[in-house]
Amino acid sequence: MRIVRFAHPAGMSFGVLDGDGQVAQIEGHPFGQITFTGQRYAAADVRLLSPILPSKVVGVGKNYADHVKEMATGDAPKEPLIFLKPSTSVIGPGDAIRIPAGSTNVHHEVELAVVIGARGARSVTPEQAMASVFGYTIGNDVSERDMQKSDGQWTRAKGFDSFCPLGPWIETDLAGLGKDPADLEITCHVDGELRQSGRTSQLLFGLPTLISYISQVMTLLPGDVVLTGTPSGVGPIAPGQRVECTIEGLGTLTNSVAGADRVSTAGGNR
Repeated sequence: MRIVRFAHPAGMSFGVLDGDGQVAQIEGHPFGQITFTGQRYAAADVRLLSPILPSKVVGVGKNYADHVKEMATGDAPKEPLIFLKPSTSVIGPGDAIRIPAGSTNVHHEVELAVVIGARGARSVTPEQAMASVFGYTIGNDVSERDMQKSDGQWTRAKGFDSFCPLGPWIETDLAGLGKDPADLEITCHVDGELRQSGRTSQLLFGLPTLISYISQVMTLLPGDVVLTGTPSGVGPIAPGQRVECTIEGLGTLTNSVAGADRVSTAGGNR
């Protein structure tokens, strides 16, 4: 089942994307028992938003051996290396990644994104972990490399508004599509050029290990997102470019790249 969050003339809703291209609106949130309102929209008449607004996004660094090698910042970690991206970094398909003013070294990072389900996850074992998963979507862990290097920790480098594109939907039944989240092809193209290519089978720490490890540190709430790491091939993006992140069974997440948003909440330009 493909769960979407979408904007329509009456507001914003969750829905299910049918095989015929229609979006069937559901009541409330998609966790638990799904109830349809009876309202249907043509996909062309709605705008897809980020499929979930998580309370937090937990990133995992250095989780592909080839990416560890290309970054040249030390050996692969002996335990999952986790960090947080704020909820305000989340944008949806079609939204623009905004390059911070003066930055010239912002990189794309395509990643399998795990969405936590209704039961959440706290202190679960690896054997219990996958029962906490609601579904899967595509993430782009956009990162400002100069800041990442200079700061010594990653909050600023990975926390800018627009630095966490998610979408285009949440797939809740990969098995029904004959797909295994532990072995999916994952790619990123920039302006049509293939930059990244890998498989989730190359993860140093697999999904059960990641979810269990994180749940020992912090409670994962329904709708929270775990970004599982990126393969090699990361590189700079600039205003005017187009980034396409594709994962087998999950479709393609497409975002444009634009300059900094200088509009202040105080009104006018900063």
